Amino acid sequence: MNYITHLSHHARGVFYGWWLVGISSFIRTSSVPLFHAMGLWFVALEAQFGWNRTQLSLAFAFTRVESGLLGPVEGYLTDRVGTRRLVFLGLLIMGAGFLLFGQVNHLWVFYVAFLIMALGQGLSGWLPITTMLNNWFVRRRSSAMGWSNSGSRLGGLLLIPLLAWAIDPNDGYLGWALTASILGIFFLVIALPISRLIRNRPEDYGLYPDGDTPDPTLVVADGSEPTSQQHNPNGDFTLAQAIRTKAFWYISLGHSLTAVVIVSMMTHLAPLLTDEGFSLQAAGWVVTVYTAVSMVFQVIGGYAGERIPKNVGMFVFSSIQAGAVLVVVAFPSNVEMVYLFAVLFGIGFGGTSPLATSIRGDYFGRANFGKILGISSVPMNILLLGASPFAGYMYDLQGDYRLAFEILAALNFLGALLLLMAKKPILRTVTERTQVAQQDS
Repeated sequence: MNYITHLSHHARGVFYGWWLVGISSFIRTSSVPLFHAMGLWFVALEAQFGWNRTQLSLAFAFTRVESGLLGPVEGYLTDRVGTRRLVFLGLLIMGAGFLLFGQVNHLWVFYVAFLIMALGQGLSGWLPITTMLNNWFVRRRSSAMGWSNSGSRLGGLLLIPLLAWAIDPNDGYLGWALTASILGIFFLVIALPISRLIRNRPEDYGLYPDGDTPDPTLVVADGSEPTSQQHNPNGDFTLAQAIRTKAFWYISLGHSLTAVVIVSMMTHLAPLLTDEGFSLQAAGWVVTVYTAVSMVFQVIGGYAGERIPKNVGMFVFSSIQAGAVLVVVAFPSNVEMVYLFAVLFGIGFGGTSPLATSIRGDYFGRANFGKILGISSVPMNILLLGASPFAGYMYDLQGDYRLAFEILAALNFLGALLLLMAKKPILRTVTERTQVAQQDS
């Protein structure tokens, strides 16, 4: 009896794709100590080494250069060798990076460690996991991605306060170096067992997306059994076909501009709040609140994406996210308003996330999803390259974050408008394109 049959038997017939949703949630939690807790690490490093906000922010900028160069490669590798192998390799690299991070004593060592950790997280994180879920779900795609994201946020609910408790420079119980080393060992230990649970495509195991069965009314020319691709009315775009559509660029640029605010908040929210008199652990609780709200709205956003146009949903949620930034900039020392920011930011961030990934699958199909997602991440990484250092530079220049985050909020609103403009493209055959050209002439 093979492993998947054995597991399905004990799960009483639960479609294995839903098991992968839970497994992917656990794997994606690995981004929490690196990116979602970035501001916590920065406060601890600033206290020990005296590095300024621009120097610390450059670490994130370097990872964007790395991701910009490797994103298309990751997309190609995901389609070529599958998510399973990349998760194993990525967790090993990330574990090694955290071990090096625990030994940091110079700024350049910090940069190298951060690059290694980001490389590992990229190979095992968003792109390959999203590609896997896109393969396993069609009708329930946005819900599956929403539940996966929500589960990873649950890990954030536990890890953010725990990390703040452990590495607080004034009252930390472990210190940032020991905490980083413990995380490194953990990722090395789980790399093999967790990757063994990954399955790349349902067809490899005689299954169909969403747990569906073949439609007996479909007739295939060669008499073979219908494939899942033949259930896709929109067809599967090649990479070349996708990048020639307006929707590809509207989604890529719109998603990039909304992500700029998210990563800048991950980097600078804790420093902003501690500047206003909050303790690091209090800042950690603010992050926890928006993480908790986003966890709920990951599911709500996924549910909404199956009932309303995804581009409309992304516009609404992204606009709420931009509004939240203006709230915290206007009232950074007001406890009630800071927590209002956390709620609104969680709604916007959480609701947008599953839609921004599932819309690419809906629009461009499954066959080349990894490559398409990899290329579409290039504009995002270019913009993210300057976002966090820009906010750090503006702080060092002006002494506060107000103007920096007002500009970032405006870019966020622009991104929401671009997402709204992303209409579903139609994949035409050569014959259809010829007919259209003849009609136009």
